[in-house]
Amino acid sequence: MTPKTLNQQIEQWLDARTTAFTSRQRPFITLSYAQSWDGSITTHRGESLTFSGKKSMQLTHQLRSLHDGILVGIGTVLSDDPQLTVREWEGSNPQPIILDSQLRTPPTAKLCAHPDHQCWILTVSKQSNSFDDKAEILALPGNDDSEQEVPLVEAMALLRSRGIKRLMVEGGGKVITAFLKANLADALVLTVAPRLVGGYKAVGDLQPDGCEAQFMIDPLYSAPADKDLIVWGDLQYGGPST
Repeated sequence: MTPKTLNQQIEQWLDARTTAFTSRQRPFITLSYAQSWDGSITTHRGESLTFSGKKSMQLTHQLRSLHDGILVGIGTVLSDDPQLTVREWEGSNPQPIILDSQLRTPPTAKLCAHPDHQCWILTVSKQSNSFDDKAEILALPGNDDSEQEVPLVEAMALLRSRGIKRLMVEGGGKVITAFLKANLADALVLTVAPRLVGGYKAVGDLQPDGCEAQFMIDPLYSAPADKDLIVWGDLQYGGPST
């Protein structure tokens, strides 16, 4: 029997996980991002740094094609101006979604000129910024507090009601941390590049009240992709195992 390629392994694992996912209240959520060996995703917050090699980049684009929607935070939009399309793999482009509590997305962002989809912007802002037909504003209930974040549970329920059954979250660090804190991420696909950066980390403080909560990856899988290491598995939430 011919050994399965890395791409086949991850696609079959993801298909099995999403098939077993029964909730109709939110999408199945995959966190996927690249970092250095020391956990950095960039040198400083708000700056852009690329880690992925060719094979791991192809994997990222394959993962995009396997999800209905793809979400990033406003910080990633402002620093990277990503396209979030499928270019290094054959497949359909997922629905682009921006988590942007104060509606800071510039109408000139690449996501507002998507080739297939009108970008969705999740916000609590009461502003009436005009995006014409470049973006659809999905406003959730909020107040006038400029520090208020988009309520993730309600936002995910809204995405599910709009047909997003599989959601890929690419970052940045604040968004990744928020999904973990809310126990909303189901799976993780992580690219680890052979670099030491000592910069801004992908995951922030998850345990402000102590060390009772732990976030386990079980089962855990790994495989090389040229010089990169790909690690993937199911996210489990709970206290220390005994």
